[in-house]
Order: sequence, then structure tokens, then C-alpha cells
Amino acid sequence: MKKLMILTAAAAMMLTGRAQNNAQQGTVANNGTSTVYLTKTISPEALVNIYKALGVEAKGRVAVKMSTGEGSNPNYLKPELVKDLVYEVDGTIVECNTAYGNAPKDKQDERTTSENHWKVIERHGFLKYFPVDIMDEYDEIRIPVKDQSHLKYDIVGGHIANYDFMIALNHFKGHPMGGYGGALKNLSIGCGSQNGKAYIHSAGKMTKLDMSKLWTPEYIGDQDGFLESMAAAAQAVVNYFEKRQGIIYISVMNNMSIDCDCVDHPEPVKLEDYGILASTDPVALDQACIDIINQQKVTATNDPTDLLNRIDKQHGVHTIEHAAKIGLGNRKYTLVEIDNK
Repeated sequence: MKKLMILTAAAAMMLTGRAQNNAQQGTVANNGTSTVYLTKTISPEALVNIYKALGVEAKGRVAVKMSTGEGSNPNYLKPELVKDLVYEVDGTIVECNTAYGNAPKDKQDERTTSENHWKVIERHGFLKYFPVDIMDEYDEIRIPVKDQSHLKYDIVGGHIANYDFMIALNHFKGHPMGGYGGALKNLSIGCGSQNGKAYIHSAGKMTKLDMSKLWTPEYIGDQDGFLESMAAAAQAVVNYFEKRQGIIYISVMNNMSIDCDCVDHPEPVKLEDYGILASTDPVALDQACIDIINQQKVTATNDPTDLLNRIDKQHGVHTIEHAAKIGLGNRKYTLVEIDNK
């Protein structure tokens, strides 16, 4: 099996217990690597525990950015799993509308309109527990982009201005176009308005969504440009919240299909659930998740082959490479287990 990444000695280091007063509230360990926390338990309590392990308090008006899942997709993070964390931070689930397909407006399994999106959100059980905000339901705003290789700005849901702090709550899995979906995709495509999604997917060629043109070779032909645009847009969102109250990243490694939660009928899950990881560095977090998939051995109940092939085919790791290049984070990390401590 082709390996996508070779771990450095620092990245492979496994420590037990909580980090000891590391600089920047646990972000940077003494050896200069970023800290990624891990619990092998996937439960509401474990999500709260790993949030607390980061040592960063979510302050002010807290946005919990996650995918509430396409209509018939069974793999999204369930509200019953995330509710304790959302309650802990008094947060609001935030989403944006999607920018794909040509579904009629009354088709309830695609979230291309706010009307249908709300139906899916309700059907998936989120409104029973907490407030949800479709950030681009009414408007969008442009925020600065540091890396302007492809994008001149990032176009995000306008309601993002209503929040002081963001928890990027990511479901790690494959993705048909990006290769994988994790923190960087959740920050970029996930926070992008429909026009913003088109802008990123087209690597800066399309500033206003035109569904008849978006998925044509003229606009979708530069895969690395798309991946680099995701990294740049992710950095824009990170910078936006760093100037406010802050931002942290949590990734749940369960129900890992090779398809994203945005796919209505995803390919079957072939990987066993692994755990929950968290960091104050989104690059380190995505790198750690990729490395964990690389380390999986093929068994009768656990096979990473298809996911690794999809990441490789779409050059997915390049998003991480470019994010590190532009200074968004560190690919070297120290993994800290918090279980039984």
C-alpha cells in the first residue's frame, strides 16, 4: 500500500497524560512541535474532555462549525454526540449552504437552498437540542486573505460577524474532490458562502456562483490551485477569529467513508472508528489524522486502502503542505493521549 506521508520522529512521539504547561496554552511543545490531543473514546463526555484538555476557553458568542449532513447521508456527526460540548460552551451550530448539483428547489436531500437546508437540519435532529445558524442564508461578506496566489479575498457567510469564537468541529473522512475532509476543509469550503465555495473550487476564477459553468473544465481544472485556495481560505477564517476571541479545532474519526458528509449516498465505511483528536493548530490536526490512517493495518474489519487511494488520487495532502508553507500551522506534532488520566 502506498504511504502518503512518513512520520518524523517528533510526529510519531506518543506521550501519556495531559501536556505540562506548554507554551501558548498547549499549542507548542518544548520540542517545537504542535500538540495534538487524542482520546480513543468517542462519546459526548469525551468531546467535552478533549475540549478541556486544550486549555483554551471558548469565550463570547461561540460558533460551532460542523456539517449537519446531506439528506440521506448516515455518517455525519450526530447531535446526540455533540450536544454536551455545545452546551458546555453555550454555542450555536453554524453551517453554510452547498454549491453543487442542479436539484429542484423542492428536493429535500440537497442543501443548495436555505429552505431545503433547514428541512435537513430539522430531520437530522439538530433543532431539538440547540440553535442552528445558516450563515449565508441572507448575506455574505469578504474577509482578507493573506496568501493571494489564487484568491484576493475569502467570501464567507455574513453571519460569521455575529460570533467571537469558533470551534471547528470536524468529521474526518474522505472527500470526492479534496481527497479528505478535516479541519482545513471545514474552515474553507465549510465557512464559504455559495459564491465563496465557487470561488475556492475554481481557484479564484468564479466570484459569483454559476452552476452551469462551475463544474466545467474551464473552471475546475487546476486541482492543486483548488487545494491551495482551500488552505488560503482556511487561513483567512483563522485570522478572522484570532483577531476576536479565538478558534480551536476538534476532529472526530468515526464513520470514515471515502465520501464526505455532503454526499447523499456515500460509499460504505470500511474503517473502524478511531477516536477524537484536538489541537490549536489545524495543520497539525489534519496531519495527525492523515498519519493515523496511514498507520492502519488491513484486517477483516478495517481497511484504509480505498481512503488512502482517494487521498492520493486527489493529491489531498497538498492542502496540508500549502497550509504549512503559508504559515497557517506546523506539520510536526506531538500526540498526547488523555485517556485514563
